[in-house]
Amino acid sequence: MSLNYKEINLVLSELSIEGSKIQKVLQPTYDTIIFELFKDGIKKLLLLSVASGACRIHGLSSYPAKNERPLRFMECLRSRLRGGKIEEAVQLGAERIIRLKISTYADQESLPHGHNEATIMEGPLQPDHSPIQVVVYTLYIRLWSGAGNMLLVDDRNEIIDVLLRKPEKGEISGSPSRIEINLKSLSDPEVLRSLERKYSARELPGTGSYSERIERHYANDAGELSRDALLQTARERYERQMLSLRLREKEQELRMSEFAHGDRFRQIGDILMAGEHRKPDPAAGTAPSLIEAFDFFENKTIAIQIEPALGTIENARKYYEKSKKAITGLDDIRNELEKTRNQMRQLDEWLEALTREKVPFAIAKALEKAGTVRETARRTFPCIWLEHQGWTILIGRSAKENDELLRHHVKGSDLWLHARDYSGSYVFVRARKGSTFPLDIMLDAANLAIYYSKARKNMEGDVYHTFVKYLRRVKDGPKGLVIPTLEKNLYVKLDEARIKELLLSSKGNS
Repeated sequence: MSLNYKEINLVLSELSIEGSKIQKVLQPTYDTIIFELFKDGIKKLLLLSVASGACRIHGLSSYPAKNERPLRFMECLRSRLRGGKIEEAVQLGAERIIRLKISTYADQESLPHGHNEATIMEGPLQPDHSPIQVVVYTLYIRLWSGAGNMLLVDDRNEIIDVLLRKPEKGEISGSPSRIEINLKSLSDPEVLRSLERKYSARELPGTGSYSERIERHYANDAGELSRDALLQTARERYERQMLSLRLREKEQELRMSEFAHGDRFRQIGDILMAGEHRKPDPAAGTAPSLIEAFDFFENKTIAIQIEPALGTIENARKYYEKSKKAITGLDDIRNELEKTRNQMRQLDEWLEALTREKVPFAIAKALEKAGTVRETARRTFPCIWLEHQGWTILIGRSAKENDELLRHHVKGSDLWLHARDYSGSYVFVRARKGSTFPLDIMLDAANLAIYYSKARKNMEGDVYHTFVKYLRRVKDGPKGLVIPTLEKNLYVKLDEARIKELLLSSKGNS
């Protein structure tokens, strides 16, 4: 359970933490902060947790297990708040948001740049009789189940750091804090009366203060509650991504069935070239775009769709072209389908690994790396790219990508390849210090240059290659256009097995 606003107020009144000094800051899990406080000669522990389904504040009777990893928010709180004094500890209305005002001493040199002097009060004197300055920070703890967070804010209402970074809510370092904007229960008496009637402090078993009973309630399962909430998030993401992959798989299977008629198109071309067909009889109401012909492959008469304005040879050529495209497209779609199914297997393995993980923090970090907390990771290269046998191969599919690669991602010692006499992609192999380009890697890159060019329909072609330093840009020419010098030639026939292996290891939008 998460605490309601009355329970939060009850715990705050029992703990009476105003006037306490912060001696230590601990972070045992990704969603929990613990302060070691000292007041009137008495040491106490204060727990603040924003775990989904278990948002709470209460005292602790013993220290938690230590997290060996230095955590970002904990380190920030230690650097800013350790040694500070809690001047205020209140809940904002009935909003389940706790506001802690904490003052810390700082000399002039360590005073954060740009602080408002109105919030810096004179404290004790230093040995040279100059005053030690006091800086006041605000720590907000939002105890909303599923949307909890902690924000450290400076005197200018600017966020210094947050426990959970949420860019979509503006809860990131350097943004203004909006935590106290539009809180209805602060000013609306009707809202307060409604909440007063609706909520009360729930009865908890055992003896002692309400804070102590809350601690006992969570003592055995708080970590598990946090873990369950994270696994639920992982399962929801898994279902969304798996649904998308299944739809893609069905679409690719449908395209495979369409491309499977490549051989039949070739047969129809052969039937047309055989010339054993007759034009339709208009009196019979037959469409003029159909002819009847004897299918010697299946030993029966069939109707073949043609273009009446074209001759027999031209219509047959169109069916041959359809056959070639279908056969080539079939290979492509097979590769794409295998890639999709591989992604589905990896997604299954990802969820299975998280389900076996016992430490909530490790699950949270895995989710963070996969993109729920942080913004989308920046692409490594603006193109298709792959790592093969320790070599990096880049494939620019457009003038824009080619130009971007030439300007920002390749060096003079890298290898450039391009299909001769055909428009197509630039392929680059990045150089490795102390190594020459192996023939196998050059053949891989040459196959890709043919595959991603107009020469692909021929299944073979010439590829010229040279070092990037021997490319010369065309003055006032189209973006990405270069003229190679000292180029050499490779003649290659497309190796379907080689292309399939390379595409399966490719990254980016292939």
